[in-house]
Amino acid sequence: MGDQTSGGNLAVVLNKMTPYILMVCIQFGTAGNYIMSMISLNSGMNRYVLIVYRNGVAALVLAPFALLVERKTRPKITFPVFLRIMALGLLEPILDQGFSYLGMHYTSTSFASAIMNAVPSVTFVIALIFRLERVRIKEIHSQAKVVGTLVTLGGALLMTVYKGPEIGLPWSHQTSHHGSTAASSDKHWVAGTLLLLVGCVSWSAFYVLQTETLKKYPAELSLASLICLAGSMQSLVIALAVAHHPRSWAVGWDSRLFTPLYTGIVSSGITYYVQGLVMKTRGPVFVTAFNPLCMIIVAALGSAILAEKLHLGSVLGGIIIAVGLYSVVWGKRKDYARPEELSITAAKGNQELPIARTNIATT
Repeated sequence: MGDQTSGGNLAVVLNKMTPYILMVCIQFGTAGNYIMSMISLNSGMNRYVLIVYRNGVAALVLAPFALLVERKTRPKITFPVFLRIMALGLLEPILDQGFSYLGMHYTSTSFASAIMNAVPSVTFVIALIFRLERVRIKEIHSQAKVVGTLVTLGGALLMTVYKGPEIGLPWSHQTSHHGSTAASSDKHWVAGTLLLLVGCVSWSAFYVLQTETLKKYPAELSLASLICLAGSMQSLVIALAVAHHPRSWAVGWDSRLFTPLYTGIVSSGITYYVQGLVMKTRGPVFVTAFNPLCMIIVAALGSAILAEKLHLGSVLGGIIIAVGLYSVVWGKRKDYARPEELSITAAKGNQELPIARTNIATT
């Protein structure tokens, strides 16, 4: 009996720990996305070619699951839904990934991952503008969301205008052939930050439009596959216009092959599935709360592998953004805890702010 009891207790503990383990693994996978993408960009891979390959791989990975799982529940695509899918393909794969890749190339992976923590707050602002998010300014959880948004934007502004001295890490003296790119792009720091912010806004707008589209087309896997397919086709047109030489499209046993496969399979397909699995039991607040961990992992890997320089402004701004993020997350958790808010949300067709990344096209 004792062995059975201890075995049952162990199973309960493992069951409780599984969501935490999965989300930590996802943050390492997302960090690998930043590192792999930067290696490919530094090696000369055209960012739009990377977007074509990445979203093409993601669509191919998700399509079989969408066809199998949603074969009986998938609705027909109407023309308005088709237009929304094309707009979603433009917002995320084209604008978000395109501007984010370029901004990351001008700054650093750690800087980009820190800026992207501002997405929940920017999404909150956009949702508020389109009246998809409600604010009762007299209530403390609404005040937390507003204050958190302002704090997050303040952190992003600090990172834009203040770079600060370099912070030495134990392994930062190591050199790499990628280091020259990071050093030579210092003069483009402000431009890179602005590009990342454009990508951040595009990503947030994608969330809002995705929420509305799912009400008309409630098939998450199919929609994700179609978005990636639309983004791949649109980016193909752009890539063909800017990357004329066949060498730009060549792949080999290097980052030009491994990065599209990794970002398409791990950062998109697996991440989408695991986040959806965890969100069913823990909700989007739990998923979003792990985002700053990715920033820490990327900062360490970027310094060690890419010989990137970590600056005080990035650290301070990242901390401020993380504080603002948790303020918004706390406010949203209180929304979910209120029965009247849940009834309002259900009556309006689940219009709550989607503060966790559940789409397959991760940056």
